[in-house]
Amino acid sequence: MTEQDLAISSPLWRDRVGNLRDWVWHGWQTRYSYLRPQGQSLNQTETPFLLIHGFGASIGHWRNNIPELGKTASVYALDMLGFGDSEKAIASYGVALWVEQIFDFWQTFIGQPTILVGNSIGSLVCLAAAIQHPEMVAGLVTLNLPDPSVREEAIPAFIRPAIAAIEGVFASPLLLKPLFYFVRRPPVIRPWAKLAYANPDAVDDDLVDILSRPAYDRGADRVFCRLFKAMTSPHFGPSVKAALPQLSVPMLLIWGKQDRMVPPGLAPQFAQYNPKIKLVALDRAGHCPHDECPEQVNPLILQWVADWSEDRHKATAEVG
Repeated sequence: MTEQDLAISSPLWRDRVGNLRDWVWHGWQTRYSYLRPQGQSLNQTETPFLLIHGFGASIGHWRNNIPELGKTASVYALDMLGFGDSEKAIASYGVALWVEQIFDFWQTFIGQPTILVGNSIGSLVCLAAAIQHPEMVAGLVTLNLPDPSVREEAIPAFIRPAIAAIEGVFASPLLLKPLFYFVRRPPVIRPWAKLAYANPDAVDDDLVDILSRPAYDRGADRVFCRLFKAMTSPHFGPSVKAALPQLSVPMLLIWGKQDRMVPPGLAPQFAQYNPKIKLVALDRAGHCPHDECPEQVNPLILQWVADWSEDRHKATAEVG
């Protein structure tokens, strides 16, 4: 796929993510989508979903989930600032910024307890939002949840200044921008994406379009540099191990056993931090199981929601 192809192609995924709309947040243009259940027989009061993508992805990465989840409840998905079709803004990127964005979005468009669903960095954002704004969260689904503190703990304290200095050199735009112009090309993105998937056949043309198209937006190179610098900072996001014990809502932790990006061994460790966590490890799945094996992930999420919703109704009835 050439840059010209990117400009004229009409990817099929756009027909599978609901209704796409723009929303101006803090003066920045952002993109979101929504899908509501059809038919009079459906229960319109079901708990809604809000889907948050991972690094380098966007609303399109939920193309295999929105149609199924949207059969029984309203589904919203959001391009975090700097990603997808949201503005490539000059901003202080990090989990705190995106938590503020999704909370304001929730206040504006949803306004009732919601099931947050996130993948990778998006799952970290959802976890942080659930801790900071418990009133917005009815339940939490995280897929392959990273923990920034693991990296810090793995580096001995006495060499951290040296590591920071080296990363500062590599974070220079003089080095990162040429790298960005190289890696954003579809022929480069395709093999990179295959590292994140256990099944290389799941890396289709739509996925390549989802990952590559936003990288040609104006200002995307500057955002790449800012994101790289932010992600190497110890202040990028909260410690998962510190946050999980504070969680007061049910959580479904899904992990692909063949994840090459975040060690699957973290999953059973995380599950021990809170009795409200249900862990499901999926075989033949990598870093993005929602996209790679939606036929397993979608029913898992829906059944988990049905289970804890039933338990909550029973508890309410017993109290009454």
